[in-house]
Amino acid sequence: RGSFTEAIRAVPAGMRTTLTLRRAAGAAVCDGSRTVVQAGRDLHLSWPTVQHCFEDYAAKVLPEDPPTTSAIGIDETRRGKPVWKQNPATQKWELVADAWHIGFVDAMGGRGLFGQVEGRNAASVADWLTSQPAAWREQVRHVAIDLCSTFRAAVHRALPHAAVVVDCFHIVQLAQRHLADLRRRLTWKQHGRRARKGDSVYTVRKLLRRNKEDLTEDQRTLLRSELDYMGTYGRQIYAAWQAKELLRDLLGLAVSRTHVTPDHSAISAARHRFFVHVADHAHLPELVTLAETVEQWWDGIETYLVTGITNAASEGNNRLIKLEARNAFGFRNRENQRLRS
Repeated sequence: RGSFTEAIRAVPAGMRTTLTLRRAAGAAVCDGSRTVVQAGRDLHLSWPTVQHCFEDYAAKVLPEDPPTTSAIGIDETRRGKPVWKQNPATQKWELVADAWHIGFVDAMGGRGLFGQVEGRNAASVADWLTSQPAAWREQVRHVAIDLCSTFRAAVHRALPHAAVVVDCFHIVQLAQRHLADLRRRLTWKQHGRRARKGDSVYTVRKLLRRNKEDLTEDQRTLLRSELDYMGTYGRQIYAAWQAKELLRDLLGLAVSRTHVTPDHSAISAARHRFFVHVADHAHLPELVTLAETVEQWWDGIETYLVTGITNAASEGNNRLIKLEARNAFGFRNRENQRLRS
C-alpha cells in the first residue's frame, strides 16, 4: 500500500523543517561562528540536523577550486594527539591520524584558508599543491613559510617557479631564543645557578627582550651599567643583544615597513654589519648558530625585504582554528574539523 506525503516549496517531502530554517542553521555555524550545539539550542534543532544543515550550506558557499592568488602562506597547527593502530599482520604500530594539520592560506588577498591536509611532511604539502589546477599554480609567485626546511623542499618540488619568503617574525623569534640561551648559559657559568633577585642579569632580563627603540634613555643606561658590572659575561650578553638589534635593523629595511623598495646596497651594508659583529664575537656559539641560520635562509629573507610578504595570515588563521576547537570542546571527527576550519 502506498502512502501520500504533501510537499511544498518551503518544506520538501520527508522534511520537518523549512528550507529557510535549514539555511539559517547552516549560516549560524559557517558565518555566525557558533558551534553546532549552540546553533541547535538557539533554533530548537537537534545536533544531527544542524550538522547536516551546516554541511549543505558549506558545500554551496565553498568554491571547488581555490581562488587565484600571487602569494600563499603555509603553516602547521596542532590538532590533538596522534592516533596509532597496531597492524595485525606485522604487529607494528602504524600512524592512523597525525596530530598536525597543514593549512594553505591566501597571503595577499585576505581570502582566508584555501585548504588543509593532515600531516607534517613534505609529501603532504607537495601532494596538495600538485593537485591544484595548473593555471592556479602558475599564478602563485611567492610562498611564505617559517624556518621549516620540510616546507621549503616541498615548495621547490611542486612550485619550482615560486620564490620562498621567510616570515620575519620567526627570524626575530629565533634571535630572541638564542639570546635567552646565551644569557642562561653565562648565568650558570658565573653563579652556578639560575639568576635570582639582586643579580645584575636578573635586573635586566626583561630589558634584553625589548627593542632598542622602545627603551628609554634611563633603561638603556641601566642595561649597559648592569651588564658592565657583571664583567666579561655581561659584556658578552650585551654583544648578543646588539647582534639581535642589528638583525632587526636588517629586517627593518623591508618594503612593508619603509613603504619604499630597499636599495640593494643598503641591504648589503646592513647584512655586512650583522656578520662582522658576529665574526668579532665568534667565541659565542649562539651567535654563530644564528648567523649560520641567516646565511642558510638568506634567499627567503632577501625576498621578504623586497616584497614585504609575511605569513601573518596563516598565524591568524591558526589562532581562529584553535579558538573554534576550544569552543567545540574538541573534535572527534577530523573531516568535520577541517570543514569547520
